[in-house]
Amino acid sequence: MQNSTLRFSNRVEDYVKYRPHYPAAIIPLLEQQHLLKPGLPVADIGSGTGISAELFLQKGYTVWGIEPNVEMRQKSEALLQSYPDFKAIDGTAEATTLPDHSVALVAAGQAFHWFNREQCRREFKRILKPGGGVALIWNERLTATAFEKDYEELIVRHGNQYQKVDHRNIDDAAIEAFFAPGTVTLSVFNNQQVFTYEGLEGRLLSSSYMPVKDGPGYTEMVADLKALFNQYQTGNQVIIHYATKVYWGRLS
Repeated sequence: MQNSTLRFSNRVEDYVKYRPHYPAAIIPLLEQQHLLKPGLPVADIGSGTGISAELFLQKGYTVWGIEPNVEMRQKSEALLQSYPDFKAIDGTAEATTLPDHSVALVAAGQAFHWFNREQCRREFKRILKPGGGVALIWNERLTATAFEKDYEELIVRHGNQYQKVDHRNIDDAAIEAFFAPGTVTLSVFNNQQVFTYEGLEGRLLSSSYMPVKDGPGYTEMVADLKALFNQYQTGNQVIIHYATKVYWGRLS
């Protein structure tokens, strides 16, 4: 299987344009639970192009973005250059390079399923201040509509390693074990994206398990995607719904 730190190197532009962002309501949730503290940095692990980092930056928090993929990291620096409190760092979940007890919160947006859980747990405990928290965030694509069900089937049909790397392979029991003996709470927010065909194709291509543009399997995949879009579009648009899941708690 391809090295997880390299999987998105050739998908950066589609990732920036077409990946879903996260609901702003996540920040008040974490503040109410005292997992965010003004003046203390947030470590965004697997920060990618900065989608999750920007969520915290917009609310005035300092963010250290830990990202091993050079193309993704450089894109985050370019996109977030207007935020002086953002610093991108070449590191991994298992070896962040951050000082001991330096952050109030460790966050991971759409990334935790790539980590070595045993190793990153030790690293998170090392860099967290006493009482510091962890927030694991995913936009989980739903299959509630006929379009969404057929879109999922298309991904299964054309995706390379999709069923092996899908973040849903990590279930609630695995996440509870990660936080144990501490407890973890799940909060869920509604989220969605509205796409024209161009956007839908870009969203599909942003996933590391799909054929790359003009690569093997691309032509067949696009033919199926166009037929799917034409079948379900209304006003030249389709909607993908998400449940944004936030698992939050403290590591004992």
